[in-house]
Amino acid sequence: MANMTKHALEASLKKLLLQKPLDKITINDLTEDCGISRMAFYYHFKDIYDLVEWACLEDATKALQGKKTYGTWQEGLSQIFEAVLENKPFIMNVYHSVSREQIENYLFRLTMNLIMGVVEEKSVGTNLKEEDKLFIANFYKYSFVGVMLDWIKMGMRADYQEIVEKMCLTLRGNIMHSIRNFSEK
Repeated sequence: MANMTKHALEASLKKLLLQKPLDKITINDLTEDCGISRMAFYYHFKDIYDLVEWACLEDATKALQGKKTYGTWQEGLSQIFEAVLENKPFIMNVYHSVSREQIENYLFRLTMNLIMGVVEEKSVGTNLKEEDKLFIANFYKYSFVGVMLDWIKMGMRADYQEIVEKMCLTLRGNIMHSIRNFSEK
């Protein structure tokens, strides 16, 4: 029941974002649209931005679904772009509002999860320290998110598959090379 209410509020938020900007949506708007009390909203979320963050994380979880290996990371990257594109009105509205940082954090979490899975897999059997794994994953995370944020800023008009292909060409073998370099230091 609790998850149903959260999902109803998420759906309501996404519906209302098609009509007005995030900073014009009130908790009252959301609760009226869902047919629940304000108390029910506050049982699940502390404010609208908490709901936005939860919605982003829900979408993130669905987007990757096990695509965190060396063999599947390109597919995982495509799925991140697809998840962002599927939620274009939501993402664009939040991105252009006061909570733009939440979109960045959403993308950071999503890509970190993807890249860390690859780094962990490829560093098995090496003497790579956890702090070095984290550094490598963070380095690539910032690169991925930077490209994605540019794509979002430009209105998501460019073909994301083309962007993913270029990213993959740029990165081909580089994560393994980084792991090898850190292991040998």
